[in-house]
Amino acid sequence: MVENKNERVAIILARGGSKRIPNKNIIDFFGKPLLAWTIEAALKTNLFETVLVSTESEQIAEISLKYGAKVPFLRNANYDDFSSSSEATLTALKQLKEWNSTDYKTVVQLMANCPLRTSSNILDQLKLYESFSKRKSIISGFKYGMFNPWWAYSKAKDGTYSRIFENIEKITRSQDLPKLICPTGATWISEVETLYEENTFYSVGYSFYELGWIQAVDIDDESDLLLAKAAYHLLHN
Repeated sequence: MVENKNERVAIILARGGSKRIPNKNIIDFFGKPLLAWTIEAALKTNLFETVLVSTESEQIAEISLKYGAKVPFLRNANYDDFSSSSEATLTALKQLKEWNSTDYKTVVQLMANCPLRTSSNILDQLKLYESFSKRKSIISGFKYGMFNPWWAYSKAKDGTYSRIFENIEKITRSQDLPKLICPTGATWISEVETLYEENTFYSVGYSFYELGWIQAVDIDDESDLLLAKAAYHLLHN
């Protein structure tokens, strides 16, 4: 890798106030709390000076420490239902700066609800990021397959349907459709300076790193959790 590990920080966002799945980040996922999978993947890379869990929950903080992450403080802002993950990561960076006075060059945001993203996925995405001559944010995503938005129809109040993307009306074969990428919260990487300047990982010139759909599973609700469990069985059978 190009950079020294002391210039990189991994920030795992794991707030306690989840609504659709209460206590989502610490529910059991095949013998471990959900967020433990992300902590272990980050630590296994051996690429980070600090693997920080940013949370407002003392219970999540205690569990995070058990699995090897650092939690020197509780998040003091942006842990509500409306703050973006970029805003939450910036809050964590500011608190971290106050705690250890370290200037990191690269921040890697990891969502605790993506348990099937691996240390190898993180490593490969970082390699791609560091290969860019001009560092730009790189966001994990996966290719739309069966549930392709190009085929979407909208239903009007009178019960009639119309194609949303009329410009592809004449395309009948899925293999002829333009490729679409769906973002996933698995791994987002940016220069710290750029994140401060633009307040988002979707900075000028951002790109995507493509994961397989299994590694990209992002758990928000019960149906996502069922999908993640099915994907786990696919991996381990």
